[in-house]
Amino acid sequence: MTLPESLPVKRVRPDARVPARAHPGDAGLDLVAVEGCELGPGERRAIPTGLAVAIPPGHAGLVVPRSGLALRHGLTVVNAPGLIDAGYRGELLVLMINLSAEPQRIVAGDRIAQLVIVPVVVAPATEVGELPASDGRGQGGVGSSGR
Repeated sequence: MTLPESLPVKRVRPDARVPARAHPGDAGLDLVAVEGCELGPGERRAIPTGLAVAIPPGHAGLVVPRSGLALRHGLTVVNAPGLIDAGYRGELLVLMINLSAEPQRIVAGDRIAQLVIVPVVVAPATEVGELPASDGRGQGGVGSSGR
């Protein structure tokens, strides 16, 4: 698999900010809200970034929460991680939820999530009569490996 040298990004709104890493070597590119809003307790909303990207073939984009927003304000990505397929070229929207008991304000220009580009294996699903045996868990189910 060829590693991408860069991520093509297009502004679909003139005030959008191209995603950047907060520190050299960080895995995630910060995604910034292009519009402000207020989220009430338990409220969900699609927050536009004003950007479209071209994820390279053989890769996917994962939209993940920012830990500081989650810890301090109860704001997180409701479908974490959000998945961006390589073929998607529309505007990136971050599906946010307010898990706090108080209304939370997002201001245009706030960093609201991170985009992580990861390689993926695109294997077809093949129906079989029996699955191969596994070492360990087998059909133990949720919580079967202990605490």
